[in-house]
Amino acid sequence: MLQRPASAPLSTPEQLGARAHRTWLLFAAIALLVVAAALYGAGRYARTAAIEALAAQGRTDANLKVALLRAVLENPRALPLLLSEDQQVRDALTQKSSASIDTLNRKLEGLVSGTKASVLYVIGTDGLAIASSNWREPISFVGTDYTFRDYFTRAMQAGTAEYFALGNVSKRPGLYISRRVGGADASLGVVVVKAEFDQLEADWHEANRPAYVSDEHGVVLITSIPSWRFMTVAPLTGQDLAAVRNSQQFGDAPLMPLPISRPQALSPDVTVVHAITPGGSDGEYLRLSTAVPTTAWRLDYLVPTEGPVAAALREMRLLALGVIIPLIGLAAYLLWRRQSALMRIAAEQAARTELERRVTERTLDLSRARDRLQAEITGHRGTEAKLQGVQQELVQANRLAILGQVAAGVAHEINQPVATIRAYADNARVFLDRQQTAPVEENLGAIAALTERIGAITEELKAFARKGRTAAEPVELRAVIEGALVLLRSRFAGQLDALAIDLPPPALMVMGNRVRLEQVLINLFQNAVEALEGRKDASVRVSVAETGNEVTVSVSDNGPGIPLEILRSLFTPFNTSKEKGLGLGLVISKDIVADYGGRIEVASGDSGTSFTIFLCKAA
Repeated sequence: MLQRPASAPLSTPEQLGARAHRTWLLFAAIALLVVAAALYGAGRYARTAAIEALAAQGRTDANLKVALLRAVLENPRALPLLLSEDQQVRDALTQKSSASIDTLNRKLEGLVSGTKASVLYVIGTDGLAIASSNWREPISFVGTDYTFRDYFTRAMQAGTAEYFALGNVSKRPGLYISRRVGGADASLGVVVVKAEFDQLEADWHEANRPAYVSDEHGVVLITSIPSWRFMTVAPLTGQDLAAVRNSQQFGDAPLMPLPISRPQALSPDVTVVHAITPGGSDGEYLRLSTAVPTTAWRLDYLVPTEGPVAAALREMRLLALGVIIPLIGLAAYLLWRRQSALMRIAAEQAARTELERRVTERTLDLSRARDRLQAEITGHRGTEAKLQGVQQELVQANRLAILGQVAAGVAHEINQPVATIRAYADNARVFLDRQQTAPVEENLGAIAALTERIGAITEELKAFARKGRTAAEPVELRAVIEGALVLLRSRFAGQLDALAIDLPPPALMVMGNRVRLEQVLINLFQNAVEALEGRKDASVRVSVAETGNEVTVSVSDNGPGIPLEILRSLFTPFNTSKEKGLGLGLVISKDIVADYGGRIEVASGDSGTSFTIFLCKAA
């Protein structure tokens, strides 16, 4: 390492720190690049080595599977040859008597039980099966026409044939091996043996590695995954697909391509692919392909690569890290020692200056904190004074609001009796002009009663303003309804015909005060009549019902209903839809009913509005 010249000035700790920071960043970048390169190289090497090892092992396994498949094929191939020369087969084909056919059926049945063949049957020259090893079973082949089968026509022409197909009777796949009986000029029929590969597929399935055999068209015939049977290695062309469909070789199988994609050829017989297995996800496999001798088939064997490759990657990368990390750590330690030595020298030189600077800064911070504290104290005092002033203004505003509501309520409630007094006075003047003193005396008596009522209302409102309540007492509900009608009759002359009232019996008593309950009914009757003003079909229904310990009074009209924005805050002071209304009638009515333990409910719609008063029934 280079040493600083003795005559050069020392750097400050800040400069050394900045330089060290840049140095460590560069060191980290170089270290990351070295680690990344090592991991990448180790990964490439590990993957290549793992793939080669899997390919070698896979070739061995694939060759063993091919050998096993050939062994399975050789056993049934000898049967057609032997049976084509058997005299009992020839007798049955030439004589076609019941005795010869029965003898042949029993012989075929015995041969199947001692061999690995699935079924043996003999077909005449007309394509009809005359004898079969399954002649006793419901799915017997006897009498079935096989002229459409390729293995029959080719055996009749060439002498022998092998054909893999789906059984048209048994609906089970298998290899059909056929041989002609007799010469080409004197053919007697065809002997067929069907070989199935259930045990072979089961053995392959236990290995837990997908394997499948495909024919010259690329259709999967034998496979360790049953759902892959009759799928294709590659999409079939239109001509090949039509030929396979017409032959009925694979029944109604969809012949869809296998779920294998993204092939990457490593050699002519080794390919890396991605396959989706039943119940699993997309995984990487090594596909090894090899031809099956004595057939036109090809065996593909899939070896999972993700687990072995991941293990090889992990092992090789850990080995690479085990070599690289100690070297990087040693280099970092040497770099840290050099920087620590330089930093210690600079720190000792600047220690006194740094201490003085910190003392000066601390003193300045304390002075600033003191100034801020004094400013905050002054601000808090000013805010407290403003808050007290606002509180006083709110108290005054609250008093004015309460005073306004009480004054408006007095005006609203007295307005009804005053209007009635005016009506009685006008009537009295008319009766005096007619010199009818008796009605005049009645009107003057009513006026006197109404003035007493005004006084009672004033006292009630004063009691309400003092947050007091008039004591509840038993009141005759019928008298309350009739009293409310008396006050409204002179004001709404001719309009009260719309009222249909079912008066309760005189004995029905409720808890309350007659004057205050009349105020409630007057408000509801007046609102209902005014809502129906100008309607020819105006109707207001007033009914009374007893429900247990409660008495309900319902006032229902067929008016246009209450607007939604008014209905939401119907019992809020000064909320009204009338041009000259104050919006206090329903508020006062609700408070009166609540004072006596009752409540008011409202329901309104396009067909009208209904107010229901719930009162406590007097015992």
